[in-house]
Amino acid sequence: MAVLRQDIRRNVESVEEVYVSDPSIYFSLEEILKKETRDGTSRKPGSYSKAVVWLARSICFSLEVLQRLEKGAELSLEQVVEEAYKSTLQPWHGWISSAAYRVGLKLIPEREIFISLLISEGQDYDGLKGDIKKLVSLLQPFVDEIYALLRNFQLDRLKST
Repeated sequence: MAVLRQDIRRNVESVEEVYVSDPSIYFSLEEILKKETRDGTSRKPGSYSKAVVWLARSICFSLEVLQRLEKGAELSLEQVVEEAYKSTLQPWHGWISSAAYRVGLKLIPEREIFISLLISEGQDYDGLKGDIKKLVSLLQPFVDEIYALLRNFQLDRLKST
């Protein structure tokens, strides 16, 4: 999961970088996407728009993993991640990214180890499940809003290069 965390961090930093460069212009994700679309740079490698796309997809994947973890107690963590990957990231990955994912899949810990890392001190599995539901319910509206923006600027179908 460190690769995912690093990818999310890199995309967040990229969006922060453009915001800090001129907050009067880049005061929202919509303005970032609008300006790059208008300038014709939104689909270019290294664009801030692409960072927004992949940040949204990574968050969507993370939420999907958590939801499947919470609902499917009989599934291994590898199965949870595989199902989440197929429904969120795989359609947008080229062969290089898919190959890298398959390598990363072999490094996934056992479900119990991963859950023990998520559970806070004094918490039980039911408490974790409640926290997952709450987190998903809080983040999903933001993800939905970002995807609506991406569709509006016709950036929701971008594939990795």
